[in-house]
Amino acid sequence: MKFSGTIRLARPADSERIAELATQLGYPSNPDEISRRLEQIQRSDESSVFVAELDEGEIAGWIGMFVFRSIADEPRVEISGLVVDEKRRSQGIGEKLLERAEQWARERRCRTIGLRCNVIRARAHIFYSQHGYEDKKTQKSFRKLLDE
Repeated sequence: MKFSGTIRLARPADSERIAELATQLGYPSNPDEISRRLEQIQRSDESSVFVAELDEGEIAGWIGMFVFRSIADEPRVEISGLVVDEKRRSQGIGEKLLERAEQWARERRCRTIGLRCNVIRARAHIFYSQHGYEDKKTQKSFRKLLDE
């Protein structure tokens, strides 16, 4: 079965389903958190979230992206998350979401698009490689929780 639906901008009404899918990806979220984050993202022309909506109205996946700016390099788009419902994988949904992200990057005159993918996601690594993404480097990710 191939994807039959629409790739469109995420809407606040999608928050519950986006939260479910984020949780499948390993990032437990609730609809209120997603709604708040989505509102912040939509305020900027340099970040966006698209969803894959099936013909029957179900949200089967989402992709988030933002323009990354650095003094050391030209601006590029970074994919902040991509998930397709585990029951809907291998139907072309992820491919359509990636295509939309790449179009979004071109619209912002970015010539490069990148992403980070957990080392345990071997299937995702194959997917990205099949779509022209090259593994550029291995690194550690550090974070620090700041006091308020």
